[in-house]
Amino acid sequence: MRVLEDLGKRIVFFDGGMGTLLQAKGLEPGELPELWNLTHADVVRDIHSAYRAAGAEIIKTNTFGANRFKYPEAGLLERVITEGVRLAKEAAGSDGLVAMDIGPTGKLLEPIGDLPFERAVEVFGEEAEIGAKAGADLILIETMTDTYECKAAVLAAKERTNLPVFATLVSDDKGKLLTGGDIPSAVALLEGLGVNALGLNCGFGPDLMRRLLPGLLECASVPVIINPNAGLPKTERGRTIYTIGPDAFAGEMREIVRGGAWIVGGCCGTTPEYIAAEVRTCKNIVPVPLVPKRHTVVSSYAKAVDFAHIAPVLIGERINPTGKPRLKQALRDGDIDYVLQEGIAQMQLGAHVLDVNVGLPELDEPNVMAKVVSALQGVVDIPLQIDTSSPEAMERALRLYSGKALINSVNGKEESMHAIFPLVKKYGGVVVALTLDESGIPATAEGRVQIARKIMETAATYGIAPENLLVDPLVMTISAGQENAAVTLEALERIHRELGLHTSLGVSNVAFGLPEREKLNAAFFTMALQRGLDAAIVNPKSQAMMDVYRAYRALSGKDEQCMEYIAAYSGQKEKTAPLSHGEIISLFDAIVTGLKTSAAEAAEQLVVTKQPLDIIEEQLIPALDQVGYDFETGVLFLPQLLMSAEAARAAFEVLRGKLDVDGQKTRKAKVILATVKGDIHDIGKNIVKILLQNYSYEVIDLGKNVLPADVVKTARNEQVHLVGLSALMTTTVENMEETIRQLRKDVPACKIMVGGAVLNAEYAARIGADFYAKDAMGAVRYAEQLFEDTVG
Repeated sequence: MRVLEDLGKRIVFFDGGMGTLLQAKGLEPGELPELWNLTHADVVRDIHSAYRAAGAEIIKTNTFGANRFKYPEAGLLERVITEGVRLAKEAAGSDGLVAMDIGPTGKLLEPIGDLPFERAVEVFGEEAEIGAKAGADLILIETMTDTYECKAAVLAAKERTNLPVFATLVSDDKGKLLTGGDIPSAVALLEGLGVNALGLNCGFGPDLMRRLLPGLLECASVPVIINPNAGLPKTERGRTIYTIGPDAFAGEMREIVRGGAWIVGGCCGTTPEYIAAEVRTCKNIVPVPLVPKRHTVVSSYAKAVDFAHIAPVLIGERINPTGKPRLKQALRDGDIDYVLQEGIAQMQLGAHVLDVNVGLPELDEPNVMAKVVSALQGVVDIPLQIDTSSPEAMERALRLYSGKALINSVNGKEESMHAIFPLVKKYGGVVVALTLDESGIPATAEGRVQIARKIMETAATYGIAPENLLVDPLVMTISAGQENAAVTLEALERIHRELGLHTSLGVSNVAFGLPEREKLNAAFFTMALQRGLDAAIVNPKSQAMMDVYRAYRALSGKDEQCMEYIAAYSGQKEKTAPLSHGEIISLFDAIVTGLKTSAAEAAEQLVVTKQPLDIIEEQLIPALDQVGYDFETGVLFLPQLLMSAEAARAAFEVLRGKLDVDGQKTRKAKVILATVKGDIHDIGKNIVKILLQNYSYEVIDLGKNVLPADVVKTARNEQVHLVGLSALMTTTVENMEETIRQLRKDVPACKIMVGGAVLNAEYAARIGADFYAKDAMGAVRYAEQLFEDTVG
């Protein structure tokens, strides 16, 4: 059986959980499951064989956590993976397939973490290559909570192997990932990278996954995978069990398959009995036909912009040094905060996408572009347009970009198409196609339409679909030719009608060299919108252009019940001035927007005239509270939360120097944080640490894989009244329960909060925790409440 050939002809079945069964066979809490490939090979093979006998066609290798961070010893990683593939192949037989199972590293990537993107690619690539050499049939990248890390894994698998790549993500019950991504943005990224199938696994049971399936199918054009847990975990007699039995699980999976999933299996808590019931129930269901969506979509880590749903798409033009001496100087000086302020201001003013151009002759454009893109995607949640004529700078930016970018640009020259289209194919993206070629810009609409057609046909030879082209028919200034605007508008309309392609324009070019340019720009923008313009590169600070945009959307019926128009002009929406760029901004604003350098500068100015504790109480803490509230209400997401925390830390370091001199106390209570024994995934713990420190708590970070006795000893010796425990893996939750048990016995006054992907409030209560923190801000709120009550 070859998996890609069978997809769509019938339902294809994965196997189920591995950790649960290894525990039943004697895997100790915290013991590395992948080592059993070497020490208990017969047990691992028997589990694979049981799944194969149950009807599973794709057997996952026991390599979920097998990476260089977890297995640093020379040669050990190679042995673990090679043996893992061998055991799975023996069980799969000639008719089954083996999926090289790759899980997350347990680290956050830069700029919000400390793992460089290319290091992540290297680590994932090593795993994938070993698995491919050992004979795996496909790569399964699963349980990903961060689309950026998932991108690193997908790129690595595609660069180091020729195998099909499947990817599944973990979300909350609303479809949000840990780092803020949603289903449409994740699908845009993964399909852009060329995965062969995508979907969801782990997190919760099939009942909740069934609710998310319609949203996933609405935007996915590749086969969908659903591998749920066996419901929610709970403990009985010291062991973790799950709430949904095999028959109920199979019944839910039947509805998931009828709903459109093509590939199904199980995750935590599922066993061969679950898969057997699933196969019996679902094997004869005819797969729902897969319909290509043909959406023109770009995305950031957090959101997708669909050109069919947002019309017109506004592309902010301000991060481009042409005609902007202050921006030129900032780029020369490496003043990244100035660039970030420009981006944030445009986002606040309504831009849907930010153009990013850093081209100056004296700069190392690839390096500067990489720095700016990395920094921008940490403070804004809208997509970026990578704007450069350098293929090297383009590739650097596309590689590091956490989403599906808008790419500016390709043109009808053979050299341009053959340089840019391979990058679009590899990294994904919607590419702006300029209607010029070796002969220049045609003077007629017909000439521009013909170039657009040539670009579309050439793109197809690279496997780039028409929906991933955005044609710019090029507007020339009317000061150089009275007919220029009319030619552009005719070309725009014909490209829509004859080629079915979306269009974009740099609107302000039409009035170059003329007085009162804004009047002409606004009028031309209106004319272009009437002819079907889909996107425009504009200055969001231009009131006239924004007036045209809002009025057009209201008059054309695209602004539902005119709500955007009313909000902008009726006074119902509170008017807040956008971030001013190029000036020292308030400490509050610098923290809220995540500008580290600006926060430090603001603190340095304030401390000249105000007491440090007053600054902390009046600006720093209120800013963090605002950021926390925005995070909890879904206004901003984890990368922005952490960048704000870094900005607050930079300000606090300035203030702490003065506080230390004055002898003023800044620290609150002590809090212990630890990832429990056997678990090396410390992303959640590290996020909580950053936020608690910003709220002035003294955090004692015991690290990861921490023994219960070490937690108890530290809590007793340091007289700590709050301990936070983290676990990601089902196989380590028992160690969390044991740690809680020992704390209750030896340090009974200590409160315990817990968090992690395998937990929920009910389960946390069952194992004896005082509080379940569903996210980092929840942990901060609990600490604030606890110690306020203690003081009170």
